[in-house]
Parts: sequence; structure tokens; C-alpha cells
Amino acid sequence: MPATITSIAHYFPPDVYTNHYFEQYLETSDEWITERTGIKERRFAKNGATSDLIVPAARECLQRRGMKLEDVDCIIVATVTPDHMFPATACVVQQKLGAPNAWGFDLSAACSGFLFALVTAAKLVEAGGARNVLLCGADKMSAILDFQDRAQAVLFGDGAGVALVEMSDDPELGIIDHILHIDGEGGKYLYQAAGGSAKPASYETVANREHFIHQEGQAVFKAAVKGMADVSVEIMEKNNLTKDDVDWLVPHQANLRIISATAQRMGLPMDKVMVNIDKYANTTAATIPSCLSQWWEAGKLKKGDKIILASFGAGFTWGAVYMKWSL
Repeated sequence: MPATITSIAHYFPPDVYTNHYFEQYLETSDEWITERTGIKERRFAKNGATSDLIVPAARECLQRRGMKLEDVDCIIVATVTPDHMFPATACVVQQKLGAPNAWGFDLSAACSGFLFALVTAAKLVEAGGARNVLLCGADKMSAILDFQDRAQAVLFGDGAGVALVEMSDDPELGIIDHILHIDGEGGKYLYQAAGGSAKPASYETVANREHFIHQEGQAVFKAAVKGMADVSVEIMEKNNLTKDDVDWLVPHQANLRIISATAQRMGLPMDKVMVNIDKYANTTAATIPSCLSQWWEAGKLKKGDKIILASFGAGFTWGAVYMKWSL
């Protein structure tokens, strides 16, 4: 039996920041941002940490499943903005939720974090290592944004998506296949320079603004267009899927042009593509689960739908998951 998603929920902070917010700080405009990214607004959490984004989504996810907190086996948090270097944010979430019997850990794969964690959770469940995994994809990107950098500040937002992964009761439904990749050669194009053991925090690293995101946009854009499109087509071909077989593409929400290029390469019309980047921007590990949650809540996602999840992120990391929806 394959593992599957048995419940899903999401949470975004209430405070909305439109593109016009940045006009007072940066040489930019709503038109400039929208044309290049497809983003119109995003949410920033004024207070709290990544765990505070996760907890309300996790409670909703468990409530929808009717699962008690003491029955949660494992918690995985995919994030690049952990509450602390240690303890793991999974430990913080476990304590804040009050899930006494859960063990867990964090996973860092940037914008591919949810996919990498989903495959990890599925294999844990399928191998009998856990009956269920509370899988959290969340980032407080506003904590590492340089609001003096026009190229980065407008791209990201804060949010969380949480899925419960359990064994499917139907062999035809669940997580069918995956293809995942990394290429460390891409690390020099998208990174946070300081704060780790290679370059600990110092007066100089703070003064040089090295604790914020650094991205070479054109290099990342080109790699993302090719990587996400290639792996999406690859998983279609591997599973003998045509464009007519795919009900939904759920792409990572980094840039609308990357999303459109991936859909075009797969032969899919945009009405088969989940897009929420316009309202929430790039929430990193939260983009894919938040799309799934929103489309399911709206009744657009049906049991048995054939779905391809695709992502590309820092590392470089990229991949695709093929699943048949079970809710």
C-alpha cells in the first residue's frame, strides 16, 4: 500500500502587504513587480516565529482528521527559517501543540523542502517507522529578507501548510512515484552567506548584510525553468501519463513565468495549474501544501485526481512527485 495525504490545512498571517508597500522604500512599482513575477501581494508575520505559523495549521489539519494530539507519531518540519539553529523547530512545534508521543526533526531543502519531506514521510510510513507523520512546510521569509534589496524583498512572503501522511486504505490512491535531485554547483547562486558554522555571526557579517538572502536572479531563473519543467515531463513519461491524464500541476510558487513555462512544457492549460503566488508570493516550503489545501477547501480537488507536484530551490534542489489524491 502507498502512503497518502489524509488531511491538509494552511495558515497565512493576517497582515497583507501589497506591491505599493515597497514603493516607499524601493525604486519599484506595482507594474514592475507584477510584470516580472506575477505577485500582487504577500503576508508578513509581524510577531512570532515559524513555529507560530505552523501551529494553527497543524491544529486544523488534525481536527479535520479527527486525530488526537497524543496519537501523532512523528513531526517533520521543512523550513529554511527555523525558530533556532537548535533545538529543531519540530521540537518547538511538538511542545506548542502538546503532542507528547511524537518524535521528529527538521529538513532543509529550501523551496523543494515540502517535496523532499513528503517523500521522507511517505517512506517512513510505508516502512512501518511511523503510523502517521505530521508534515509541516513553513517559512517566515520576512525574517531573512533585505528590505533594501528590490530584487529580493518583493518576492517572498510568510506562511505554512501542514499535511497528515498515513498509509492509504486504497492501493490505487496515494503517493505513487517521485524523482528528486540536488546539484551543489548551484549553491553559489542562491544562499544565506552567514550564520552557519562556515561563517558565524559577527559584527562584520551583520554590517555587510550577510544574514539576508543572496540571489543571482538570472542564473536561478534559467536553472529553475529548465529543472522544474524537465523533471515534471520526466515523471509524466516514467508513469506513461499524457497531458490529458494530469488533472493538476502543483508547482512551487516562485515566479509566474517559471510556472507558465513548466505548464507549457507539459502541454497543460493554465486552468489545470494551481497558482496562489499572486496573493501570497513565494512562501518557500509552504507554497505547495498551501495550494493543495486551498484547492481542496474550494472543492476543486477531487478524490482520484492525478496530481504532479514540482519544485525547484536553493542548493540547487528540485524534483517532482506523482500522486493520486485520496480526500
